Amino acid sequence: MSANLDTLVAVATATRGVGAVSYGKTAWHQINWQQVRKNVRRLQARIVKATRQGRWGRVKVLQRLLTHSYSGRAMAVRRVTENQGSKTPGVDGRLWDSATKKTEAVHLLRQRGYRPQPLRRVYIPKSNGKRRPLGIPTMEDRAMQALYLLALDPIAETLGDRNSYGFRLERSPADAIEQCFTVLGRKHSPQWILEGDIKSCFDRISHDWLLAHIPLDKAILRQWLKVGYMEEHALHPTAEGSPQGGIISPVLANLALDGLERQLRERYPIHVAKAQRGTVNLVRYADDFIITGRSKELLESEVKPLVERFLGERGLELSPEKTIITHIESGFDFLGQNVRKYDGKLLIKPSKKNVKSFLDKVRKVVKGNKQATAGNLIVRLNPLVRGWANYHRHVVSADTFSTVSAAIFKVLWYWARRRHPRRGKRWVRAKYFHTVGSNHWVFSGEVTGAGGAPRTVRLFSASSVAIRRHTKVRGEAHPYDPAWQAYFDARHGTRRLPDAPGASTNPPPDTAILP
Repeated sequence: MSANLDTLVAVATATRGVGAVSYGKTAWHQINWQQVRKNVRRLQARIVKATRQGRWGRVKVLQRLLTHSYSGRAMAVRRVTENQGSKTPGVDGRLWDSATKKTEAVHLLRQRGYRPQPLRRVYIPKSNGKRRPLGIPTMEDRAMQALYLLALDPIAETLGDRNSYGFRLERSPADAIEQCFTVLGRKHSPQWILEGDIKSCFDRISHDWLLAHIPLDKAILRQWLKVGYMEEHALHPTAEGSPQGGIISPVLANLALDGLERQLRERYPIHVAKAQRGTVNLVRYADDFIITGRSKELLESEVKPLVERFLGERGLELSPEKTIITHIESGFDFLGQNVRKYDGKLLIKPSKKNVKSFLDKVRKVVKGNKQATAGNLIVRLNPLVRGWANYHRHVVSADTFSTVSAAIFKVLWYWARRRHPRRGKRWVRAKYFHTVGSNHWVFSGEVTGAGGAPRTVRLFSASSVAIRRHTKVRGEAHPYDPAWQAYFDARHGTRRLPDAPGASTNPPPDTAILP
């Protein structure tokens, strides 16, 4: 007992000055955010070090210091009041939409007496016509999850699989696609792929497994898992799963799925040359993954049963309809890209399904703005086109970009002709399509700029995006470890940030939005 007390005192003493204690109230706009981020990052770096050393008692103490610190609470409140969901209320209908409310939230965010409220159930459409359920927590519950995520994410990054890329700092779908090229692009690379899809992953993760294995305050975690959700004024209990919509849910899912790559590597060591056991590789993005293999029989009789046992321990199972084994010459779709070998050469292109989905979105925007001005329509289309093109700029997309640009031109030409049925084609072209450089058909319009003066806006063209090979993040790179700061600075072309000794300060996305 005295040893534990000595540890507590030593850690608390060493952590003075890093935001563990705060007195008085500080107005929201007077908070020193540079110092707050520095305080949080310093504690997170200590959590990483203790996790690597296997000193779980120290990890627990450091987590408590972080989750009870003023800096941690301020960072949590800032995140939930500045992300995309900041204007979406929970069941209580409350928002923290003023500086005064945010200031009060920082000081009222306490563990003692905390009881989460049920989630507000909403549904969003999926590409297959079905609907995905989301659980919207209250602002207080979101902030509490964001607070504990600050203490959990450094552990998740330390324990995460090398080739897991979803919902992780400094990792992206482009990294996952580049890893696909790495393991499949050579002449003697494995030719068969197990396309894995976990059935309702977020909704079915075992609560017992999470409570037994997630290094987080068990009482708080149990409340979040068992809180239930409100739908049509009725309370529905939750016996399993980590609801989509919660800030901490993606990291809980990652922790549940981490370890699969290690099991595969133990059974099929990569150093065994010229044998089937050296060709099994996992690439995972959230709950979507592929596993490569030398033969279909290897994947069917050995790898797939191993995956099923791994998932079964966590209350999960593979989807029979979506989990298939494919030859590389037939190709497969992964994260909106099509990966396929043509006469022995691996080419990765935007998938046909992804292109169709994108053009459907463009047509929906144009159709829904029949009476809008050309300028306002361009303002709505440009983020959509730019985001889609930037997502695909690292693969073989030049021809696809040209095809998409031509399809968008046809949609806009029809929109313009429909607005002026009595005008000739030349008049319509002169009004909406201008010459910019060597392009004589740039869709243009005007919007009101600063001071009320009109300014010209032009449609962003996917064809203008240069194709550039993506450099994959190193598997062992750690965003919370100060030793890797120079590496991440070099990737971003930036200098060392004084307020981020461990990584970029950008938080991971709350919800994965893929094209």
